[in-house]
Amino acid sequence: MTPLDEQPGDAGPVGDVKMVKSAERTIAILEMLAAAPQPLTAADIFKQTGYPRSSLHWLLLTLLELNWIEQNSEGAYRIGTHALLCGTAYLDRDPVMEHVSGVLERIRNATTFTTHYARLDRSDVIYLATRQAVDRRRLSSRVGRKLPAHVTALGKAILAEYTDAEVQQRIGAGPYQQLTPHTVSDFEGLRAELEEFRKTGHSVEREQNTVGLCCVSVVVPYRIPGTDAISCSIPTELATEEVLRQTVATLQKSAAELARTLRGAGIR
Repeated sequence: MTPLDEQPGDAGPVGDVKMVKSAERTIAILEMLAAAPQPLTAADIFKQTGYPRSSLHWLLLTLLELNWIEQNSEGAYRIGTHALLCGTAYLDRDPVMEHVSGVLERIRNATTFTTHYARLDRSDVIYLATRQAVDRRRLSSRVGRKLPAHVTALGKAILAEYTDAEVQQRIGAGPYQQLTPHTVSDFEGLRAELEEFRKTGHSVEREQNTVGLCCVSVVVPYRIPGTDAISCSIPTELATEEVLRQTVATLQKSAAELARTLRGAGIR
């Protein structure tokens, strides 16, 4: 029996699903390498995961052989080309995305600000599309980036679609990860924000994930509750009340039009 062979009792329960241990570990390694800013050594991965060294050795060799990960000249590991193939395949085959590009370009051109489209993924949001600001010196998030939902306007707009109990069940009771000194990291603070966003129909986030940026976002209401949202990232020095009001109006109009298009195409 190899280190990767599974006994029936090796699966661990997650909710009503029993996880296959080797598959769970493989995905965890891939996600770890994808999130790491620098390549990780086998020792780094062992330290972070605690997986048995023999199992980890064979997992890394298998992923390396199949081009899911790569090794640099120092022997450290980074994400490989086959991960890119799967990621782009998701975007290519998602029926929503073919309708998103034109909408983002119109919003970006109307506002001049970087525009994003993202989807809720458990307690995070994943950026599926972005259009860079006219002034390319402004900061933006890349496609495929994942951030905690509680630190982004995109995530807050979507979380506002849920009840407080559902939000807490999804992201936990806190304290939450704090990315900047302005991040709301406790549930009561987040709950108060979401209550306000439910009233206004849009979310606002000032420097909670990136210092120097203010973001506003609205849900694309083609699903109930919503899963997708559009946002604009605005340098804080430009984020006056009037600019925010105009940007929100543009986002709301565009999100409503996109939702009608998606529903008309039978996309739910």
